[in-house]
Amino acid sequence: MQKNLTQTTDFSEQAVFANRVKSLAFDIYGTTPKACVITFGCQQNVNDSERLKGMLCECGYTITDEMEAADFIIFNTCAVREHAEMRVFGNVGMTKHIKAERPNTIVAVCGCMSQQEHIAQKFKRSYPYVDIVMGTHVSHRLPEFIYKRLSGSPRIFELSMDNNTIVEDVPIKRDGTFKGWLPIMYGCNNFCTYCIVPYVRGRERSREPEKILAEFKEMVKNGVKDITLLGQNVNSYGKGCDHGVNFAKLLRMLNEVEGEFVIRFMTSHPKDCTIELLDTIRDCKKVSRHLHLPFQSGSSKILKRMNRYYDRESYLKLIENAKERLDYVDLTSDIIVGFPGETYEDFKETLTLVEKVKFASLFTFIYSKRNGTPAAVMEDNISRAEKGKWFDELLKLQEEIAKENINKYIGNTYRVLCDDFGSRDGYMTGHTNGTAVIEFKADESLLGQFVSVKVLGYENGLYGEII
Repeated sequence: MQKNLTQTTDFSEQAVFANRVKSLAFDIYGTTPKACVITFGCQQNVNDSERLKGMLCECGYTITDEMEAADFIIFNTCAVREHAEMRVFGNVGMTKHIKAERPNTIVAVCGCMSQQEHIAQKFKRSYPYVDIVMGTHVSHRLPEFIYKRLSGSPRIFELSMDNNTIVEDVPIKRDGTFKGWLPIMYGCNNFCTYCIVPYVRGRERSREPEKILAEFKEMVKNGVKDITLLGQNVNSYGKGCDHGVNFAKLLRMLNEVEGEFVIRFMTSHPKDCTIELLDTIRDCKKVSRHLHLPFQSGSSKILKRMNRYYDRESYLKLIENAKERLDYVDLTSDIIVGFPGETYEDFKETLTLVEKVKFASLFTFIYSKRNGTPAAVMEDNISRAEKGKWFDELLKLQEEIAKENINKYIGNTYRVLCDDFGSRDGYMTGHTNGTAVIEFKADESLLGQFVSVKVLGYENGLYGEII
């Protein structure tokens, strides 16, 4: 196993720049400046944006959701699919008139999309009103970049990558009160042929377990009751590290923390989902009974072309093991339809796998070519229209399975976190420790509290009553 060379540093140097920005920005704007953070993409990006907001608050900004009112605007971007990139370009384009009216406004772009050299060059050439473009490995330097730009430096384009360093103690402004995200590792070593993530997020880097545990305890102390552990591949946590804590051991550590909460995690790679991990989920009462295991294709031939490290048979064996060990588990997955070289016969193997497993829900996508990945140069002879027909067939099948799955909830009682207001006055919604959402009559004072709810039936969603 390759040695993990991860180094840990802290935010102290950037804290100096944050104090400089606080003074300089007030002088320039004549009042407390406002910042707007616009997020695209996955849960990791949502958490990254919470840290951007934390740094901006350290720099003296207040956070606003109104781009028109902001003195600093930053777009945290996603590169997983072409559609996400086009949305970013459209939204960044809207800042042109803001800069024309208020030239002192700073516009920045960060995240996975901006880490790609050809994207950064496009911003440099075609979006002259963008002040800062920074990649995924330097986002902690945001105070430094703002200070330089406010001080009159030229536009900043910083895409350097450091695969060995994790920056701890970056300030954070969490969006939620009782639900929160906790990154445990960064990067990916899998290099699936369709995926741009290893090229923009870098190699796997695991945080020290003591740092994770400390942040986890702080979240629980502050009233967070639904905590999702994040990583490009969480169940490869700790590989090659000296501390000897793998993902299963980390879950057991966190499960022992005092308090009432549920631990979730995503995303998992099937190749790293071990029997030890399944037994840990079984044994740890605070760990969610939700297992997200993206299989992407039901065809072993296509899985090999995707470089997924498993085949159809081994995936189904994994599912069998999970169902044997866990008396209750909500299984979810990702599927790519129309991967280069896929035939309709291959696609039918995906349908039969879905029918066999009966997932609680699926995240389904038509293949999107990503420049710089091996799949981008593979021959692809199936039309977009034909892939669309396959996609519709998959959705129809999953809708039928979802209707079948409803029956397993009705009549059962679940420990539910009241996490939102319902569609009717006087009603709340809550998640079980799996994926089910239940609506029930409840006083709003119960928001953020756990209650026991018996599911009575289904009408545009599950409904029940507190018992």
